[in-house]
Amino acid sequence: MDEVINEIEGYLLWEAEKERAGAQAEDFCARLPWLTTAQRAEVVRHYSREQRAQSRSYLERVAARSAELRTAYEDTYRGLRRRLVLAVLAAGALELFVLAVLFLTGSAPAAP
Repeated sequence: MDEVINEIEGYLLWEAEKERAGAQAEDFCARLPWLTTAQRAEVVRHYSREQRAQSRSYLERVAARSAELRTAYEDTYRGLRRRLVLAVLAAGALELFVLAVLFLTGSAPAAP
């Protein structure tokens, strides 16, 4: 279900990006009043295509960097978790060792 939602969200975001590119193209052409209707349509088409290509390139770079960061964070998390488990095991082993030494020397604390 999450995958379907992600696909729908991606589709909607890309459609919004296409609309944004078209609006920017229209704004650009509004500053060029001497264009004929055909020229205007051609400029809007090319400008929109370039804007979408830039957006796609940007989004691909962001996605790749996000994947790299996720991998790095997961690796760091696994390393920290491993160290924590080792520290807890080492503390437990040390406690058992101290109790064993105290028991063998007859200095063990009395049980409540």
